[in-house]
Amino acid sequence: MGKQANCQSLVSLTLAQGEVPVPVGLRLFLPEAWTSDPQRCVQAGVPEATTAPRSKGEIALSELDRLRAAGLRFGTVLADAGYGVSAAFRHGLDARGLRWAVGIVKNQNVYAADVQLVLPTGRARKPSPDREPREAEAVLADLTWRRVTWRRGTKGKLSARFAAIRVWAGDGPVWGNNRHLPGANVWLVGEWRSSGERKYYLSNLPAETSRRALAGTIKARWVCEQAHQQLKEELGLDHFEGRSWTGLHRHALMTCIACTYLQHLRLPEHCRTGRGKK
Repeated sequence: MGKQANCQSLVSLTLAQGEVPVPVGLRLFLPEAWTSDPQRCVQAGVPEATTAPRSKGEIALSELDRLRAAGLRFGTVLADAGYGVSAAFRHGLDARGLRWAVGIVKNQNVYAADVQLVLPTGRARKPSPDREPREAEAVLADLTWRRVTWRRGTKGKLSARFAAIRVWAGDGPVWGNNRHLPGANVWLVGEWRSSGERKYYLSNLPAETSRRALAGTIKARWVCEQAHQQLKEELGLDHFEGRSWTGLHRHALMTCIACTYLQHLRLPEHCRTGRGKK
């Protein structure tokens, strides 16, 4: 923003199929300035169980666990680079047996698909890769970028140029000088937008997944972003000005209920009854 500002930062989970997103989780993220000040948390009504320091990725994983325990089922987990850059978050999704496609930064380290681990010699105790990892941006720069259309929008086909390659994520165990061994075998995907901006992603979708399917999966997060924007701008999520944990979450709950009802009105089954229009 270019200045200091007071605001609440929320971890949001949205369930979406096609053009119908439904918010299913909004949890407040507390920075260290709060979790390290118990009295401040007491005054704001923060439950004691939530005062332990937790990253946004940790909150997101616990929310996924809560929703799955409640019987919610979904396909692929999508997240922006704010979550995707965390190896712990990606590993947490893997440990839960979930498919995912997440944003990353351009300097994310990855290993070539044919990298080999070399047995230690001399005083070395751990195997090491036979080549150094490379940054995602450099790996994708060597590839051919092809235009992919993932769906039709209100103004026509939505497309961008994509490049994709199988790699080993550079997020395995540390083996020396704070360098990581190869981790999971995943897709590295680059998106080159018409504006010239480039975005980068990792995904554990199957190796036989087509480039178009990869692009369609990654871009499906757009509808969730739209839902969050509507929650803030049209339903008043960002109108809250209190300093109470309970007050914030009640306010967030009411906006989620309103959003869910409006999405219900859009469903074809409801439209066919003649009580509403899509």
